[in-house]
Amino acid sequence: MTNTQQRCAWSDTNELFIPYHDEEWGVVTHDDRLLFEMLNLEGAQAGLSWLTVLKKRETYRQAFDNFDAKQIALYDESKRAELMGNAGIIRNRLKINAAIENAKAYLAAQKEFGSFDAYIWQFVNNTPLQHSQQKEALAISETMSKTLKKRGFKFVGATICYAFMQATGMINDHEPYCFRAKQV
Repeated sequence: MTNTQQRCAWSDTNELFIPYHDEEWGVVTHDDRLLFEMLNLEGAQAGLSWLTVLKKRETYRQAFDNFDAKQIALYDESKRAELMGNAGIIRNRLKINAAIENAKAYLAAQKEFGSFDAYIWQFVNNTPLQHSQQKEALAISETMSKTLKKRGFKFVGATICYAFMQATGMINDHEPYCFRAKQV
Protein backbone atom coordinates (compact mmCIF):
# COMPACT_ATOMS: atom_id res chain seq x y z
CA MET A 1 0.00 0.00 0.00
CA THR A 2 1.47 3.29 -1.01
CA ASN A 3 1.03 6.67 0.57
CA THR A 4 -0.68 7.94 -2.59
CA GLN A 5 -3.82 5.98 -1.76
CA GLN A 6 -6.64 8.05 -0.39
CA ARG A 7 -7.70 7.19 3.14
CA CYS A 8 -10.43 8.35 5.45
CA ALA A 9 -9.35 11.82 6.58
CA TRP A 10 -9.07 10.89 10.28
CA SER A 11 -6.41 8.26 9.56
CA ASP A 12 -3.88 10.82 8.34
CA THR A 13 -3.94 12.81 11.59
CA ASN A 14 -1.43 10.51 13.37
CA GLU A 15 1.05 7.92 12.15
CA LEU A 16 -0.43 5.29 14.52
CA PHE A 17 -3.79 5.58 12.80
CA ILE A 18 -2.51 4.52 9.37
CA PRO A 19 -1.82 0.82 10.11
CA TYR A 20 -4.95 0.63 12.28
CA HIS A 21 -7.04 2.13 9.46
CA ASP A 22 -5.39 0.12 6.69
CA GLU A 23 -5.31 -3.27 8.38
CA GLU A 24 -7.97 -3.44 11.07
CA TRP A 25 -10.67 -0.75 11.19
CA GLY A 26 -13.82 -1.91 9.48
CA VAL A 27 -12.59 -5.45 8.87
CA VAL A 28 -15.31 -7.99 9.65
CA THR A 29 -14.39 -9.65 12.94
CA HIS A 30 -15.94 -12.87 14.19
CA ASP A 31 -13.25 -13.73 16.75
CA ASP A 32 -14.84 -13.70 20.21
CA ARG A 33 -11.68 -12.60 22.02
CA LEU A 34 -11.07 -9.71 19.62
CA LEU A 35 -14.72 -8.64 19.84
CA PHE A 36 -14.41 -8.59 23.63
CA GLU A 37 -11.16 -6.65 23.43
CA MET A 38 -12.62 -4.04 21.11
CA LEU A 39 -15.76 -3.59 23.20
CA ASN A 40 -13.62 -2.89 26.26
CA LEU A 41 -11.15 -0.65 24.44
CA GLU A 42 -13.98 1.39 22.95
CA GLY A 43 -15.40 1.73 26.47
CA ALA A 44 -11.99 2.81 27.77
CA GLN A 45 -12.05 5.55 25.16
CA ALA A 46 -15.14 7.21 26.69
CA GLY A 47 -14.34 10.87 27.26
CA LEU A 48 -10.92 10.48 25.66
CA SER A 49 -9.54 10.00 22.16
CA TRP A 50 -9.03 6.74 20.29
CA LEU A 51 -5.38 7.75 19.92
CA THR A 52 -4.98 7.66 23.69
CA VAL A 53 -6.30 4.09 23.78
CA LEU A 54 -4.40 2.98 20.70
CA LYS A 55 -1.12 4.11 22.26
CA LYS A 56 -1.92 2.00 25.34
CA ARG A 57 -3.36 -1.03 23.53
CA GLU A 58 -0.40 -3.37 23.99
CA THR A 59 -0.18 -2.51 27.68
CA TYR A 60 -3.93 -3.15 27.98
CA ARG A 61 -3.43 -6.59 26.47
CA GLN A 62 -0.69 -7.36 28.98
CA ALA A 63 -2.56 -5.90 31.96
CA PHE A 64 -5.84 -7.67 31.09
CA ASP A 65 -4.44 -11.13 30.29
CA ASN A 66 -4.85 -10.60 26.54
CA PHE A 67 -8.54 -9.96 27.17
CA ASP A 68 -9.17 -13.51 28.37
CA ALA A 69 -12.66 -13.04 29.81
CA LYS A 70 -12.43 -16.14 32.01
CA GLN A 71 -9.36 -14.68 33.72
CA ILE A 72 -10.77 -11.16 33.95
CA ALA A 73 -14.04 -12.37 35.51
CA LEU A 74 -11.97 -13.72 38.42
CA TYR A 75 -10.09 -10.49 39.16
CA ASP A 76 -10.15 -9.68 42.86
CA GLU A 77 -9.45 -6.50 44.82
CA SER A 78 -5.71 -7.13 44.64
CA LYS A 79 -5.80 -7.29 40.84
CA ARG A 80 -8.01 -4.19 40.70
CA ALA A 81 -5.45 -2.32 42.83
CA GLU A 82 -2.66 -3.54 40.56
CA LEU A 83 -4.54 -2.23 37.52
CA MET A 84 -5.17 1.13 39.23
CA GLY A 85 -1.40 1.41 39.70
CA ASN A 86 -0.59 0.59 36.07
CA ALA A 87 0.40 3.84 34.35
CA GLY A 88 0.26 2.09 30.96
CA ILE A 89 -3.55 1.93 30.98
CA ILE A 90 -6.28 4.43 31.72
CA ARG A 91 -6.46 4.32 35.50
CA ASN A 92 -10.14 4.97 35.94
CA ARG A 93 -11.74 2.78 38.60
CA LEU A 94 -15.11 2.74 36.84
CA LYS A 95 -13.55 1.64 33.54
CA ILE A 96 -11.46 -1.06 35.22
CA ASN A 97 -14.50 -2.36 37.09
CA ALA A 98 -16.47 -2.21 33.84
CA ALA A 99 -13.99 -4.54 32.12
CA ILE A 100 -14.46 -7.06 34.94
CA GLU A 101 -18.25 -6.81 34.82
CA ASN A 102 -18.12 -6.99 31.02
CA ALA A 103 -16.16 -10.24 31.27
CA LYS A 104 -18.93 -11.78 33.37
CA ALA A 105 -21.67 -10.53 31.02
CA TYR A 106 -19.66 -11.65 27.99
CA LEU A 107 -19.26 -15.18 29.40
CA ALA A 108 -22.99 -15.35 30.09
CA ALA A 109 -23.76 -14.27 26.51
CA GLN A 110 -21.29 -16.85 25.17
CA LYS A 111 -22.98 -19.57 27.19
CA GLU A 112 -26.47 -18.53 26.09
CA PHE A 113 -25.74 -18.00 22.38
CA GLY A 114 -22.82 -20.39 21.83
CA SER A 115 -20.46 -17.49 21.14
CA PHE A 116 -20.29 -13.77 21.69
CA ASP A 117 -19.99 -13.45 17.93
CA ALA A 118 -23.39 -15.11 17.41
CA TYR A 119 -24.90 -12.78 19.99
CA ILE A 120 -23.41 -9.46 18.86
CA TRP A 121 -23.70 -9.95 15.09
CA GLN A 122 -27.43 -10.60 15.33
CA PHE A 123 -27.88 -6.84 15.75
CA VAL A 124 -26.97 -6.42 12.07
CA ASN A 125 -28.55 -9.69 10.92
CA ASN A 126 -25.04 -11.11 10.44
CA THR A 127 -24.43 -8.78 7.50
CA PRO A 128 -22.21 -5.69 7.62
CA LEU A 129 -23.95 -2.41 6.98
CA GLN A 130 -22.47 0.04 4.49
CA HIS A 131 -21.50 3.69 4.91
CA SER A 132 -24.73 4.71 3.19
CA GLN A 133 -26.68 3.00 6.01
CA GLN A 134 -25.42 5.23 8.82
CA LYS A 135 -28.92 6.15 10.04
CA GLU A 136 -29.80 2.49 10.40
CA ALA A 137 -26.46 1.82 12.12
CA LEU A 138 -27.09 4.64 14.59
CA ALA A 139 -30.48 3.16 15.47
CA ILE A 140 -28.89 -0.27 15.87
CA SER A 141 -26.20 1.16 18.15
CA GLU A 142 -28.96 2.57 20.39
CA THR A 143 -30.65 -0.84 20.56
CA MET A 144 -27.33 -2.61 21.11
CA SER A 145 -26.47 -0.23 23.94
CA LYS A 146 -29.78 -0.75 25.75
CA THR A 147 -29.60 -4.52 25.33
CA LEU A 148 -25.99 -4.78 26.48
CA LYS A 149 -26.73 -2.66 29.55
CA LYS A 150 -29.65 -4.94 30.45
CA ARG A 151 -27.23 -7.87 30.28
CA GLY A 152 -24.86 -6.17 32.75
CA PHE A 153 -22.32 -4.64 30.37
CA LYS A 154 -20.81 -1.27 31.38
CA PHE A 155 -19.45 1.63 29.31
CA VAL A 156 -21.55 0.59 26.35
CA GLY A 157 -23.46 3.74 25.47
CA ALA A 158 -24.76 4.24 21.94
CA THR A 159 -21.67 6.21 20.82
CA ILE A 160 -19.36 3.48 22.13
CA CYS A 161 -21.47 0.80 20.45
CA TYR A 162 -21.35 2.68 17.15
CA ALA A 163 -17.54 2.97 17.37
CA PHE A 164 -17.41 -0.75 18.23
CA MET A 165 -19.52 -1.53 15.15
CA GLN A 166 -17.16 0.52 12.99
CA ALA A 167 -14.03 -1.09 14.42
CA THR A 168 -15.28 -4.66 14.04
CA GLY A 169 -16.74 -4.35 10.56
CA MET A 170 -20.40 -4.43 11.56
CA ILE A 171 -20.58 -1.23 9.54
CA ASN A 172 -18.15 -0.38 6.76
CA ASP A 173 -17.83 3.31 7.54
CA HIS A 174 -14.86 4.02 5.32
CA GLU A 175 -15.47 7.13 3.25
CA PRO A 176 -16.50 6.27 -0.33
CA TYR A 177 -13.25 7.76 -1.70
CA CYS A 178 -11.10 5.67 0.68
CA PHE A 179 -9.21 2.80 -0.91
CA ARG A 180 -10.37 0.51 1.94
CA ALA A 181 -14.08 1.17 1.32
CA LYS A 182 -14.33 -1.50 -1.38
CA GLN A 183 -11.80 -3.83 0.22
CA VAL A 184 -13.63 -4.42 3.48
